[in-house]
Amino acid sequence: MSTKVVTGTVRFTYFSALSARKNEMNGKEEFSSQVLVPKSDTETVKALKAAAKAALDAKFGDKIPKNIRNPLRDGDTETKSDGSPLGEEYAGHFFFNAKAQKKPGAVDANGNDLIGKDDIVSGDFGRLSLNAYAYDQAGNRGVSFGINHIMLEKKGTPLGIAKSSAADDFGIKVSAKSAAQDFGGDDDDSWPG
Repeated sequence: MSTKVVTGTVRFTYFSALSARKNEMNGKEEFSSQVLVPKSDTETVKALKAAAKAALDAKFGDKIPKNIRNPLRDGDTETKSDGSPLGEEYAGHFFFNAKAQKKPGAVDANGNDLIGKDDIVSGDFGRLSLNAYAYDQAGNRGVSFGINHIMLEKKGTPLGIAKSSAADDFGIKVSAKSAAQDFGGDDDDSWPG
């Protein structure tokens, strides 16, 4: 049985898989994303569970310890650490964290390379190539998923705190024509004053 999984369409949140972010728990720079898998995608859910089981078998053989941490969490029942509910985007989904030590390969649906840190952001939809691996460190035992590659399928509504524009903050309505013009306009090169 393989520990490799290629998912169906998933949604990315807490996405930093194209630019490394420091993991506060271990101090290492990592590429990572939280991944939302629709519960209706039973094929992907089944493949993730099978890969996790294969990773456990490879690590522990027939002596799998009790209290193994399951990487798949239920977005309908899970809560934040303060007990408050997760965002509405979690409803009807399983979710898990995935990471990589090296920058994963990333392409769009046409196979074009995506290398910019903002080419994929939280809220976008795509597919992942993952490998499940079991761990046993300092009494923590479980399964995680490592990111091999990412394919962006479509842009989504951004998740998290959206950054407003300067024009929005100051209540300025910008027309396409005025946005394209210089300060002095088309026929006046002098500085206004």
